[in-house]
Amino acid sequence: MKTMLCDRLRPLLLGALFLGSLAHAQVQPLDKVVAIVDNDVIMQSQLEQRVQEVRQTIAKRGGGTPPEEELQKQVLDRLVLENLQLQIGERSGIRITDEELNSAMGTIAQRNNMSLDQFRAALSHDGLSFNTAREQVRREMIISRVRQRRVAERIQVSEQEVKNFLASESGKAQLSQEYHLANILVATPEAANAQQIQAAGNQAMALYQQLREGANFAQLATAKSASDNALEGGDMGWRKAAQLPPPFDQMLAGMKPGDVTQPVRTPGGFIILKLMEARGGQAEMRDEVHVRHILLKPSEIRSPAETQRLIETLYTRIQDGEDFATLAKNYSEDPGSALNGGDLNWIDPQSLVPEFRDVMAQTPVDTVSKPFQSQFGWHILEVLGRRATDATQQAREQQALNVLRNRKYDEELQTWLRQIRDEAYVEIKQ
Repeated sequence: MKTMLCDRLRPLLLGALFLGSLAHAQVQPLDKVVAIVDNDVIMQSQLEQRVQEVRQTIAKRGGGTPPEEELQKQVLDRLVLENLQLQIGERSGIRITDEELNSAMGTIAQRNNMSLDQFRAALSHDGLSFNTAREQVRREMIISRVRQRRVAERIQVSEQEVKNFLASESGKAQLSQEYHLANILVATPEAANAQQIQAAGNQAMALYQQLREGANFAQLATAKSASDNALEGGDMGWRKAAQLPPPFDQMLAGMKPGDVTQPVRTPGGFIILKLMEARGGQAEMRDEVHVRHILLKPSEIRSPAETQRLIETLYTRIQDGEDFATLAKNYSEDPGSALNGGDLNWIDPQSLVPEFRDVMAQTPVDTVSKPFQSQFGWHILEVLGRRATDATQQAREQQALNVLRNRKYDEELQTWLRQIRDEAYVEIKQ
């Protein structure tokens, strides 16, 4: 059901109109409403500010700015959708605390290799205030949580879908090994003759020899490469192995990060590739530890000090030869492992709380740790074994699950956005 502008906003709008009539007498420009969105409004100042931000982004990217009318329409449509999601967030009681927001701003600054003060200065240089950027981040965090509740939770991926994806050509291509590459291109003219081809080949081989002798690849690419990414040091970004033409796919398979290929003839000239990084494709090993423990928790009938004294007594009894498993069955207050003599079986250390993980890492096999405390209480643990397991298949299945969930999320999100837009009352005032 479509909802008209709520009554509480009408006095504000009437007031704005009244002030507007006074402003005309004083020839002062005033803010105005450009869109009514259910129970809220979008102001001209909001639209102009966002248009300015978009223009700056396009300029940094080096692209051409679309006509002003089209740009304003696109930005206003985006603001309408954002406003609707923010209203949903408000009705759902979603709030972003100052601590969360400060942490988010710090993270953004860190990702840009800046301190918070440097980040403020960079925003100011771009004509944006820190408070404005902070407010925009708050809005984005609320929208993200709204989408998580309304969209992400509805997405289900079955085991059969994962299996089908892994068996498909598309799945094999998407999950194949990836290479972060840089290149140097020595170009040959169109319809080059044999002499021109030989000259380009000789130049490429000379560059290759310089690289073999320790020359900086990025500097050489910037100075000598004819590729369109030369000014970026030849950086090509990440490429899937399945997307690379032969013989590059076979050549890279046997290379280590930092290695360079010999010049390879292509239709456009001679190319030298450098392998910067590689990811995926290889076997993924995961460390696991076989461990058992005894957990004691303070309670209303046992103080923290008494709990500590009891765990120390149990440790002494184990050191004197009593059976760990028997004591765990009789005393441990971990319901998941007590009946099994405290045995947690083989476990990934990353799934454990830091205190437990750290003590376990420092405890040799067949050794009982001294008592230690975590957020759950007091522990004694014994390491029974360590192993590395091949988690390649599990990792591939998780990757496939993520790909399928992201694919479904994008589709579901667009459907949901259209739905809330169609059901809303929106009046454009321009």
